[in-house]
Amino acid sequence: MYPSSSSPQWQLQSTIWTQNKSGAAGFLIVGFSDSPELQGPLFLFFLLIYLVTVWGNLLLISLISTDSHLQKPMYFFLCNLSCLDISYGSLTSPYLLHIFSTGKNNISFMMCMVQLYFFSSFTVIEYLLLTTMAYDRYVAICRPLFYPQVMNQRTCILLAAAAWIGGFLSGAPVTILISALTFCASNIINHFFCDILPLLKLSCDDTSTVEFVMFAQGSLFLFSCFILTMMSYIYIISAILKITSVEGRHKTFSTCGSHLTSVTLFYVLLICVYLKPPSLYSLDKGKVVSVLYVNVIPMLNPIIYSLRNKDVKKALNELPRRWFYCMPRAILGDSLI
Repeated sequence: MYPSSSSPQWQLQSTIWTQNKSGAAGFLIVGFSDSPELQGPLFLFFLLIYLVTVWGNLLLISLISTDSHLQKPMYFFLCNLSCLDISYGSLTSPYLLHIFSTGKNNISFMMCMVQLYFFSSFTVIEYLLLTTMAYDRYVAICRPLFYPQVMNQRTCILLAAAAWIGGFLSGAPVTILISALTFCASNIINHFFCDILPLLKLSCDDTSTVEFVMFAQGSLFLFSCFILTMMSYIYIISAILKITSVEGRHKTFSTCGSHLTSVTLFYVLLICVYLKPPSLYSLDKGKVVSVLYVNVIPMLNPIIYSLRNKDVKKALNELPRRWFYCMPRAILGDSLI
């Protein structure tokens, strides 16, 4: 397996790399452990997380696409979130599993920048989708009479498209700026993928421009989305408290409880990593927290929305019956049933 970042082999690789300070020679990903005996358990751990993430979200997408009771704006946005969760996991997990299984931890400069771009884009897309889902719940609970007109099919498609397009556009500035930096400190990335802050640690250039753009984008997307989401839930909670019956309160809150849980997990973990100066950023702690929001949250989202949502649980219970009914028709044809 790959050697320790303090071993002579790593130091020799880093010394050779400094002859090409632009970063064109690529980087070495540290990952999580230098101990060979831990590589097998870690491989199984991340493989299990990745498989549960992919299959859980694919199942949720399948339910939403095939069950007529789930053809609603809330589930349309949830379907987009599931697609994003699969993309999140697929961006980092396969390469990390490759490191664990082969010990080959080098990544080319171009692939590192591609990974950085998509990760930055997916993060912003998640801000926007979670905010859109909060707005959907606000309209459904606080303006129920206008809900069909406000959240019509055209509006939902435009909101989802705006989230994806806005995210992919936002990932370009920081990626372009970082790709232009000179990396002369080392080529060893103490992380499990090409993230922004670990790369800034390796640069010997002035990174103030990159940090300013990160702050500007954080203010534009993270803070604005966070404030809009919180405002939506302030109105939602206020409306719920006005309901006289306990059963009515519980039923109304259950329609947004899953989303509130997902939002809380996402923002708390993201704030722990990124809302601090790069000089105070701990690479070892940062990559552990990153596992939670890059790998664990995409795995938990289908579980959270399934366990706390009656419509999804009902669709899950009816799924075997639909398969039992549809499979013979698909195989034998209508005339033979």
